[in-house]
Amino acid sequence: MTRQCELLGLCRSSYYYQPATESQLNLELMRIIDEQHLKLPFYGVPRMTHLLINMGYPVNHKRIEGLMHLLQIQTIYPRRNLSKPDAGHQKFPYLLRGLDINRPDQVWATDITYIRMRSGFLYLVAIIDWFSRHILSWRLSNSIDKSFCIEALEEALCKRKPEIFNSDQGSQFTSSDFVSKLQDHNIRISMDGRGRALDNIMIERFWRSLKYEEVYLKDYQTTREAYEGIRDYIYFYNNERLHQSLGYQPPIKFYLRS
Repeated sequence: MTRQCELLGLCRSSYYYQPATESQLNLELMRIIDEQHLKLPFYGVPRMTHLLINMGYPVNHKRIEGLMHLLQIQTIYPRRNLSKPDAGHQKFPYLLRGLDINRPDQVWATDITYIRMRSGFLYLVAIIDWFSRHILSWRLSNSIDKSFCIEALEEALCKRKPEIFNSDQGSQFTSSDFVSKLQDHNIRISMDGRGRALDNIMIERFWRSLKYEEVYLKDYQTTREAYEGIRDYIYFYNNERLHQSLGYQPPIKFYLRS
């Protein structure tokens, strides 16, 4: 099994993942919240709650707050924090404001998003090169712990390393294990301000492309289907998808310039 996973380029632990489960109503609410967040990223818990009530769902703000936390959703205005830092974590400033990002491996960024399935959901972490939009590594998990984020970081660092690494203040990225790997490579650490999703805009744009061009068009029934669909899309995104902001070239051409 280990050799087969190596040949497929699949993390062995991912082979055994089962999608996390929720009630059918919660899965339906999560699907709507996820889609609406991409359209209306400034909608926090109160507005999202009233939006769902107006759509005929008998929900309250506590339920929606819990689901938004489960989805790892951050709105673009300051609010009660839903991205909890690791206990006793070290604080790092946001280093990208006003920075001229003009070359590959100057800044990498990461984030976690929710991937819906027919009868459950998974979490996806990805690391992106800010300048070229190239996806350096990614991992799927059915839990929100730090291990799959560390695996993605280790894979990316096997290839190259950035000058600056940006993330939000979630516990996965503020954990001592994650931070120490960056510090061991002498990488400067940058973290978004709380409730400022636009501080990490490049990875947010990738989530939007991934979901509208792949996830929302599919109805993944198994973890393997989700893995294969996302794997194929990321290959397409890196090597074939034409980006207007890159002069209608794929990210790989810009990333390999250095």
